[in-house]
Amino acid sequence: MKTIETIATVTKDGKITAQLSLDIPEGEHQVVIVIDEKPLVEKVESKEKRPPLNFPVHNCGLWPENLSLQLFSGK
Repeated sequence: MKTIETIATVTKDGKITAQLSLDIPEGEHQVVIVIDEKPLVEKVESKEKRPPLNFPVHNCGLWPENLSLQLFSGK
């Protein structure tokens, strides 16, 4: 038995559509559906353009010419 939490779409004719992970085999499955009484509402602010994030800036001067930021894999 597997518990999956996802968002489903319910149409006017009572059909439900949900996206599941690919590890669920295709075919008929017995499921239990619990539905909130109120449908999800998109937040109004998500449609509005928000201002860019304001990250702090630290000036560390010039980087050495031979500076390498490549990670050492140890191989």
